[in-house]
Amino acid sequence: MKAMILNGIKDLRDIRFPLDLVNIPMPEPQENQIRIKVSVCGVCHTELDEIEGRISPITFPVVPGHQVVGIVDKLGLEVTKFKNGDRVGVAWIYSACGFCEFCMEGRENLCDRFIATGKDVNGGYAEYMTVDEKYAHRIPDFFSDSEAAPLLCAGAIGYRSVQLAQIKDGDHVGLTGFGASAHLVLKMLRYSYPNTKIYVFARKLEERSFAMELGAFWAGDTANASPEKLDSIIDTTPAWKPVLEALTNLKKGGRLVINAIRKEEKDKSYLQNLNYQDQLWMEKEIKSVANLTVKDVENFLILAAKASITPEVQLYSLEEANKALFEMKEHHIRGAKVLKIH
Repeated sequence: MKAMILNGIKDLRDIRFPLDLVNIPMPEPQENQIRIKVSVCGVCHTELDEIEGRISPITFPVVPGHQVVGIVDKLGLEVTKFKNGDRVGVAWIYSACGFCEFCMEGRENLCDRFIATGKDVNGGYAEYMTVDEKYAHRIPDFFSDSEAAPLLCAGAIGYRSVQLAQIKDGDHVGLTGFGASAHLVLKMLRYSYPNTKIYVFARKLEERSFAMELGAFWAGDTANASPEKLDSIIDTTPAWKPVLEALTNLKKGGRLVINAIRKEEKDKSYLQNLNYQDQLWMEKEIKSVANLTVKDVENFLILAAKASITPEVQLYSLEEANKALFEMKEHHIRGAKVLKIH
């Protein structure tokens, strides 16, 4: 089968084509596993973190991709949840141990044996993949394949961020960065908290314009001060500077939720400029988002179908995966990028 393979850490400043198009053996489902004929796979900023070495360890070579939608085409022994022909999705959570204290509490995102799709095992930048049926998700009929793919990570991790932000209807909420996840969070907030005003901070004018099109109350540059102090802010950027800027825009007792698996080291020096008095004092909080749970994905898919939340999507072929990644690196983003494979 065809697949895009990452063979090692690459510097995208020097290498425009970090993934190689190869033919590899088709995987066979093991006990409790299903094989999926992949229809589409979303492109996530986490893939850039993998390529550029901000996430470790990674099992090389690996097929990236963790926003996978396709059709079940083969069942392993003891599979009972799905049948051939079912449409399913696979998210960042490929598996967890199931018996540690975190798994028992429904917080398998914190499991020490958490296995990530497209990082620890082969993901969806390929024609086929396998996964334990426990970690595959039924896709509501409401969504097309390409609409469903970004919901599995950008949407589900956004959903977790909203829960951690402890938002109340009528709050003033900020979104820092406006890519695949944030544009879905905005739609989610408008549905779940109709009296909430949403303030968007983004570097590019087209991103700010897009936010206003989707119903933001205000949009400005990441360095701008918001018109009023905010109850909570969700940060989806890969950089440190917006973290400090967000803290400045929080009101007393406000909460910043950082929805990013890693931050880039190149601007870590900004942390030296943290002003405790202006940016962190008065019981402001910082909360990170780590991975996601099976329930996050399931609950968000239900909510998204009920609220008719669909992403704006740009489609690419499997062979154009490097192009999609480079455009993301250069911040040419409007909504979500999705690879069409079958």
